[in-house]
Amino acid sequence: MRFATKLLHGENTIDRSTGAVTLPIYQSSTFHQFDIDNFGEYDYARSGNPTRKYLEEEFAQLEGGSYGFAFSSGIAAISSVISIFSSRDHLIVSEDVYGGTYRAVTKLFNRFNIEFTFVNTNNIENIKSAIKKNTKAIYLETPSNPLLKITDLNAAISLAKDNNLITIVDNTFMSPYLQRPLELGADIVVHSATKFIGGHSDVIAGLAVTKNKNIADEIYKIQNGFGAILSPQDCYLVSRGLKTLKIRMEESQKNALSLANWLEEQEEVEKVYYPGLINHNGYEIHKNQSFGSGAVLSFKFKTLEQTKYFLNNVENVVVAVSLGAVETIVSYPVKMSHATIPREEREKLGITDTLIRVSVGLEDIEDVISGFKKAFIIL
Repeated sequence: MRFATKLLHGENTIDRSTGAVTLPIYQSSTFHQFDIDNFGEYDYARSGNPTRKYLEEEFAQLEGGSYGFAFSSGIAAISSVISIFSSRDHLIVSEDVYGGTYRAVTKLFNRFNIEFTFVNTNNIENIKSAIKKNTKAIYLETPSNPLLKITDLNAAISLAKDNNLITIVDNTFMSPYLQRPLELGADIVVHSATKFIGGHSDVIAGLAVTKNKNIADEIYKIQNGFGAILSPQDCYLVSRGLKTLKIRMEESQKNALSLANWLEEQEEVEKVYYPGLINHNGYEIHKNQSFGSGAVLSFKFKTLEQTKYFLNNVENVVVAVSLGAVETIVSYPVKMSHATIPREEREKLGITDTLIRVSVGLEDIEDVISGFKKAFIIL
């Protein structure tokens, strides 16, 4: 069964007991036990709920995994996965990781004596040189947020296996439609399902998937122990969004390429970052490990004045936090997704005050470009 068919006719897309073609919402916090000596599959909804189970199994299948876990947010999924590690463990992390992940690592997990080293994972030698005796995992984002830097997943995963390390990949930007790291040998994939998976700016959710039962058991302990679970209603919304994932990603990435090409021609623009451009650093690597370029791009203006004028005057889009929705969302990383990273660190990474991130949606691209044009000024 191919991917688009799985979205509509996967294992749990039809309710076996009723024939319902949409995910049933089991809005129950507890479950009656018919035999006190032999509990049923469900007893308390934090530990398990049929609606959540169906979504978790459906998504695991799409990622090429065996075990899925749905969380109350993307950062809850990421933090829960990191929580499987222990005091004195060491993790290597992509240096330009999502700002929420950076905050969790530097403000929360450092309290528990888990050690982290941030490196530029575009160069595999950087990862290799950062490995220590207590290193347990490599945490990657590719393409990265917000500069769309590319990490060679095959090389990084091979290095991890040679050193008995777990590979974790944040696959939010690509979705399983465009990239499936587990099929390349990664151990865990995490998502902010708020983004392309849900796709409609109406739900906050996170997902994690693995093939490994031992890892799955550890993630479940955290999910059940911390209780940062996804509610049945939100599980339904995520499942509903999944049905149109293919068609949304196809149209959005087509629009993204058109916008990226247009931006490259503008005098006011200093640089465009998009994996679909031949001149993008890592273009060939990304092409070989994914099935498309995605719907997110970033670009830099030449001046701060132009940047602020654009943000205050752009039309036919939403200026907001987040990405991956049906509408085009323009974000300002230094005040939004990466505001928690100290300015000095941001600028070292190239996340400057003139950087704009765009998640391209389903509008007619001519209208998006027209809205951009009105916010460009020649200074």
